Amino acid sequence: MSVLRPMGTETEYAVTDEGDAHANPVQLSFDVVDGAADESTRHIRWDYRPEDPVNDARGYRLERAAARPEMLTDAPQLRVTNTIVPNGGRIYVDHAHPEYSAPETLDPFQALRYDRAGDLLMAEAARRASERTGRRIALFRNNVDGKGSSWGSHESYQVSRAVPFDVLAALMTVHFVTRQLYCGTGRVGLGERSEAPGFQLSQRADYMHARIGLQTTFERPIVNTRDESHSTDDYRRLHVIVGDANRMDVPEVLRLGTTSMVAWLAENADSAGYDLQALLERVGLDDPVAAIHTVSHNLGLRAPLAAASGGNVTAWQIQVLLRSAVYEVAAAVHGTDIDGEPLWPDDPTKRIMAMWGEALRDVMQVAHADDDERLGMAGAAGRLEWLLKWQLMERLRRRRGMEWDDARIRAMDIAWASLDGRRSVFTAVESHAVTLMSPDMLRSACSEAPSDTRAWFRAALIRRFPDDVVAASWKSMTVRASDGSLHDLALDDPRGHTEADVRRKLDDASSVDDLLSIRE
Repeated sequence: MSVLRPMGTETEYAVTDEGDAHANPVQLSFDVVDGAADESTRHIRWDYRPEDPVNDARGYRLERAAARPEMLTDAPQLRVTNTIVPNGGRIYVDHAHPEYSAPETLDPFQALRYDRAGDLLMAEAARRASERTGRRIALFRNNVDGKGSSWGSHESYQVSRAVPFDVLAALMTVHFVTRQLYCGTGRVGLGERSEAPGFQLSQRADYMHARIGLQTTFERPIVNTRDESHSTDDYRRLHVIVGDANRMDVPEVLRLGTTSMVAWLAENADSAGYDLQALLERVGLDDPVAAIHTVSHNLGLRAPLAAASGGNVTAWQIQVLLRSAVYEVAAAVHGTDIDGEPLWPDDPTKRIMAMWGEALRDVMQVAHADDDERLGMAGAAGRLEWLLKWQLMERLRRRRGMEWDDARIRAMDIAWASLDGRRSVFTAVESHAVTLMSPDMLRSACSEAPSDTRAWFRAALIRRFPDDVVAASWKSMTVRASDGSLHDLALDDPRGHTEADVRRKLDDASSVDDLLSIRE
């Protein structure tokens, strides 16, 4: 295996009415999702039957009666709106936010592409909703309001169930605590409610209050244990809630790619003869919750973190050790070239490993620079989102003599995330960031599903026979046959029902009746 695995993103967007500060965000969310709907597919409902939000990866189930209502995402609500978008993804209302779930992809670069396409789809939905309602609906791709509220930018990875969950959780804990060095989007204010002035690496870090847990909206855990694979029994879905909603390409693709490689490490260490337990003993943290806050708040990037085994370790050292472990296992699994470089099995893996190394070099360069030197680091700022945002704000602070709690600085932080290019601070400086996706790639990803996952069939079936599709979920489609009977088409394997698998059958079908032979 390699960096390639079924993966995807789920992004919640902040929503507001720029003409009415008191507008109900829930109603605005309904308006946006309705704006994303197509008349020919508006009738298709989301099928909640395959969802299982109370199944815990630690080996037990939470009693539904003991679960907080917001955890029961498999319980359809009367006003919840869903729409399946043309690329096979989903736009819907989640609590008080409109959310976009990207279609399944197999590599981090494709995942980035389809996540970015979601921004275009959501911006267009907001525009349509504004025209229809007469409101001025605005969306923001961020995670905090600076007043105590937070919303998610989640990731999902298919991981082998052969890996003991406690091992996977321990490995991911140290990775999630420390990857913010190069994945953080940057944030004005320290603490959930910006109790102290300042600037930090991550928007999401201050809202993490538990090491591990099933919940996602309260006492948020660094490692989420929701065991809902949306796949076959051989795999689990690693559901990640700790990440930031990146605007820049490099930190987001690294967020996806390095996490996939750490999962690969967990899956292959034993067969390669690598002592993963020794690594965990070396990098395990005494208090991961305190550590994730410390790393985010420390712009010096070298804060000592208390290790569980005694002594201290830095976030940068942990990331170096994780990457070195991946290299060692990859050399054993794939072999090496004459220079000792592992023979990476595919280009996405090779690119991610090179970018991971470059990110760690960037971090170390920044860590050894003073503020004046950091302001001139254009190369590193093109790859580190928090640094580019900090540079912009620090220059403004110096010119205007402002403190970090100045209302203009806080407004700039919010404006960074605006999806409206006319108002977005990020759009104004985007040319300084390394771009991995062209506008054409993003536009096509709005209407074309990934060809190498089941998302292709989901999108193609709806496009071909929209009137006959009754419901959709990640792992099934419900269709109505000519006699009025309902049938479920199983899509358990994310790698199945690809364009190569079923395009001919779909093209040859004159009705849904002809497709029932596709059942697995």
